[in-house]
Amino acid sequence: MLDFSNNLEVLHVSLPYKEWNSYTLFFSAEYSQDFLKKCYRKLNLDQPDLKSFENCYPFIYYLEHGKLYYEQAEKSPMAIQPIMLFYGLVHLIKACILTVEPDYPETTSVLAHGLSTRKRKKQQYSFIEDEVKFQKNGLFSLMAERMFHMKQLEGEKATMGEVLELIPELAGIFLELKGKQNFKEVEEHESSFSLPKSILDQFHMTENRFKEYFQSKSVIPLSFHHEDQQRIYFKAQLDHSHEPLPLKYNLEEKHYSFPLNKGELFLFPELLLHYLLLYNLGMIARYETEWWSELIKMMPNEDYPLIQTFLKISLKKGPYLIYQYLTNK
Repeated sequence: MLDFSNNLEVLHVSLPYKEWNSYTLFFSAEYSQDFLKKCYRKLNLDQPDLKSFENCYPFIYYLEHGKLYYEQAEKSPMAIQPIMLFYGLVHLIKACILTVEPDYPETTSVLAHGLSTRKRKKQQYSFIEDEVKFQKNGLFSLMAERMFHMKQLEGEKATMGEVLELIPELAGIFLELKGKQNFKEVEEHESSFSLPKSILDQFHMTENRFKEYFQSKSVIPLSFHHEDQQRIYFKAQLDHSHEPLPLKYNLEEKHYSFPLNKGELFLFPELLLHYLLLYNLGMIARYETEWWSELIKMMPNEDYPLIQTFLKISLKKGPYLIYQYLTNK
């Protein structure tokens, strides 16, 4: 078998993201087997050669099925698009889980979605006020724990409005609809990045306190420099091969943003946010047909533009987030 291991790191760092074309190499059994072997060796797992041999085709099939769902979602009417996108994302996530959990699925409990929705009110239902509850078992908790090292999420809840506010590509529509600013854009300079000092007002912090806060929350090391009356400058290794929380990458506008809502979901990886939204929208599209049809046909409130815009974003952002996760292995 050819050895691709020496090329993997170079390839993943140097090639820009080209949507589904970026996945082409993963559809080679030789390449994917070597990729999985590298993942398992890095984790010091037993029998990396055997496990990578056993998992290379399941890994490819998960990616292949995910791609098919996304391609169909792009052609589908909005009425069924959330269902296609959710199951597309589920398959891509399962491929990611195989890189850290070679025996997946070990039990049937991990096959559940891992979330639940409350019973809906037929009158005056608002999507942004709806909640999703996190369950002990299922794909959501497994993904959170194995892919992102997050534990003890059982019993927690998230409102759809809170989640939508943390999708950076929705910043513009929130500003238009509600006059609410959810992100501050990170400007890129030759050797550093910066935020406007107006962010201090949103966080009700002094500059020193904000710098301490930013450093304490950041998943990557960063340092501050270059005093300025207008902006806060910092240095960090921001590349697109991982998510440098709390910063989020705006795929449409090609820049990083700092979220202004420092609630419970502040440090949630964006992949989990898309999963939460698509799960709930998929459930609505399947089981709340009357409300869903009226939303699409009548467009009665602000739910419609938010949902429609999110679906367009997730169509492109889901595969992007998965690719960044895989190439950061």
